[in-house]
Formats: sequence, structure tokens, C-alpha cells
Amino acid sequence: MAYGRRHLFAWGAAGRGLTRPAFAALRLRAFALECARMSDDTPKLRLAPPESAEELAHRFEREQRAVQLQQEDSLGESLAPFRVGSVPYLNAVPLTRGLEEQIIFVTPSKLAEMLQRDELDAALVSVTEVLFNNRYDILDGIAVASLGEVKSVLLAYRRPIEEVSEIFCDTASLTSVNLLRVLLTERDLRPVFKPLPNYDFAKLPDYALLIGNPAIDFLRSTRQHEIWDLGAAWYDLTKLPFVYAVWALRRGIENSRLRRQLREARSFGLDTLDSIISSRAEYDYEFRKDYLGWHIHYHLGSDEKRGLAKFMELLRQHTGQTVYEPRFVS
Repeated sequence: MAYGRRHLFAWGAAGRGLTRPAFAALRLRAFALECARMSDDTPKLRLAPPESAEELAHRFEREQRAVQLQQEDSLGESLAPFRVGSVPYLNAVPLTRGLEEQIIFVTPSKLAEMLQRDELDAALVSVTEVLFNNRYDILDGIAVASLGEVKSVLLAYRRPIEEVSEIFCDTASLTSVNLLRVLLTERDLRPVFKPLPNYDFAKLPDYALLIGNPAIDFLRSTRQHEIWDLGAAWYDLTKLPFVYAVWALRRGIENSRLRRQLREARSFGLDTLDSIISSRAEYDYEFRKDYLGWHIHYHLGSDEKRGLAKFMELLRQHTGQTVYEPRFVS
């Protein structure tokens, strides 16, 4: 503020003998003059014209697409030498986003067999495969779970459930058949479980357990059977979420990079969930939105672990099988 200092010196030299308040007033006037001069010299800022709602939406889409491209690039790194499997069901799509071409897609029971033969290093497998075999770690934070009605794990029945003596079960199922066993035993029902020979809905037995896309197909079909949704039944019993599937990792191998890639794929899948819902061909848009956006969720938090612990307790109580404590890795 050279301008102010020069004027203060002049006024001070000419005005020696001024009272302290008068001199303070002169200093204040000099400061005001200097501020006015600086305001005159400073270039005026121009405000950008306001964006319309449509322009804002387009800009948001461009920014989101840039983020998605960056995520896709990071997922472009090969999974090799790791061998990874998942299920060919709609509910698992968000967990393998960006990795689809490198994943082996087979049924839950087939995935379990491949894991047991060490043909896979990781698989999105039925949670009971981990609970009944003490040879896997669970990737923490990720699951296929529901809090209530799930839509894709169901008992189709044509006669009252209380009269059940035998149930024909989808041979792809592992966790679901054990969940059904637990739920029925809680009702003091102990039917015989038999393999379902095929998916011919016209010839479906009086009692049949269906999972995954075939369950959804049957749910949406014209049918004579009633539906018992096992996700809803579990919630009615426990008021807890149910965990159907987790990432099982073969123990004893270094897989920190693989764990990172699977976490990134889940993040990418959830970030682009609207795109998945819009672009998939299975069923109709409203069903996909309801199913993937509401009935299924993909986090494994404290409530899901409480639900898992309750399931383990009832498995031990009602099946007599050895159930191992899960080991979570981040």
C-alpha cells in the first residue's frame, strides 16, 4: 500500500500537532482511499452463465463416464494366473463387472467341486461350502445377501407345507437346501430331500426347491404352485439378513492382487448398477430394478455376520454336521 504510506507521511508532516484522534481519522481516510484505488485497478470478474438442468445432467454423465472408464482401465489387468469362478445368475452380475471375460461361470454345486479339486483359486460360492470345509478364506465385505424376500430362492408347493414328506431340490443348490432344511426343522418337519430331475415346470412335483434364474422363471410363470420365499421365511424367523454366497479364496496362496481386483469389480458394479439394470436382457426392466436394487444386496457387514452366525448355530443344531468358523480376509 505505497499510495497510503505516501499520503500518511505528507499528512503527518503537515499536521504535526494534531490530536491523536484526528490523526487516527486521517489514517482511516488514507486506508479507504487506497482500497478504492485497488478496487478501480482490479479486473472485474465475470460470472459464468448458469447451466440449464439439461446441461448439468450432460456434464454429470460425462464426469461419471470418465470415472467409469478409469475403473474399466484398472480392471483391464488380467486375473492370470488366478482362476476364478462365479454363478451364471442375474444376482451375481454386479460382483464380476469388468471381469466377465475372465470368469468361469458354472452352477454353485459345480463351483464347489472345482474348488475342492483346486481347479479354482477363488469362487463366488454358496456360503455352506465355506462353512463345511475348513480350507477357504472369505473375502470380507462382499456377499450376495437379502434382508427379507429374495425372489430367487423358493419352495414351490402345491399342497400344504405341513403335509410335506419329500422335496425335490434343484441340484445346483447347496446353501439353499440347507436353509430349507433348517427352516422346516424349526417347524418340526423333516422331509426326505431328493434331486429334481429337470426344470420342466409342467411336471413339477408337489414340493420343489428352485434357485437362481430358474426360480425367477417359475415365479413369473403361470403356475398352480404356491411360493414360499426362503429369504422372507428366514427374516420372519430371525429378523436378520441371510447370506447366500461369498467369495471363497483358496487358502495358502498369495492373492492380495486378486482380492484387490475383486473388490474393485464390486465397486464398479455398484457404481454402474443403473447401467446394469438398464442394459441386461433378463426379464423386464421393472423386475431387474426391483430385484437388483432392492431384494439383493452386496455388502457383508455386522448384520450379515450376525445372520451368518445364527445360520451356523442352527446348522449345528439341526444337521449334526461340523460347521467351521469362517475366516475373513480384507
